[in-house]
Amino acid sequence: MSTWTAEELTALDRASEIRVAGRRDDGTLRTPVIIWHAVVDGALYARSVRGPSGGWYRGVTRNAEGTVSWGGQTREVAYTHDDSHDAALDDAYFAKYGRGASTQSLMTPEARATTLRIDPR
Repeated sequence: MSTWTAEELTALDRASEIRVAGRRDDGTLRTPVIIWHAVVDGALYARSVRGPSGGWYRGVTRNAEGTVSWGGQTREVAYTHDDSHDAALDDAYFAKYGRGASTQSLMTPEARATTLRIDPR
């Protein structure tokens, strides 16, 4: 597995949204979906506001791979459940998106159960 470059992490951190697409069993990509994300300790993370039943979440976790797109760039990635930075991720979401209801919905137990680290392949 490769790592994000410093330039990619900076661009990802500055991007207000990313597009994620999971890979189907036949190798094709699902339709990209816009989600919120945050960079914590040099890694890209995301959560499903709808918890495990969220469509994009189910799509990317089925085969644990797909793509991430932002700012005209697209990278092949792996999606891995990783709750080891949940408190820092909460803080990063609040810093990036504010403390409104939309951000608060990413802090529910159901949403926190879907914390994914997104690594380039």
